[in-house]
Amino acid sequence: MDDGDDIYMRSWTGTIIGPHNSVHDDCIYQLKLFCDKDYPIEPPTVIFLSWINMTCVNKENGMVELKHFSMLANWRSEYNMEDILMELKCEMTTSHNRRLSQSADESTF
Repeated sequence: MDDGDDIYMRSWTGTIIGPHNSVHDDCIYQLKLFCDKDYPIEPPTVIFLSWINMTCVNKENGMVELKHFSMLANWRSEYNMEDILMELKCEMTTSHNRRLSQSADESTF
């Protein structure tokens, strides 16, 4: 949880360790997940704090775009935040993401 005073438990921080044998190998990515009042009926907002080049991530603000990330576009109320993080890690290994050039330094959005 992001804020211990958040009685509604809406704001969360997540971490993804980049998958091996990809351009993300040995990278650690920080994310923010925000659950609105309609969660779990509606998906959380997911934003990368660490800079990453992926087809489903807006290159200006780090937001995971629903239309480009099928789990959020086809959200089901039984999904949880761990599912999102695991699916994003899998997305890093897809053919259209696994070789995209990444920042050499530890940039943030």
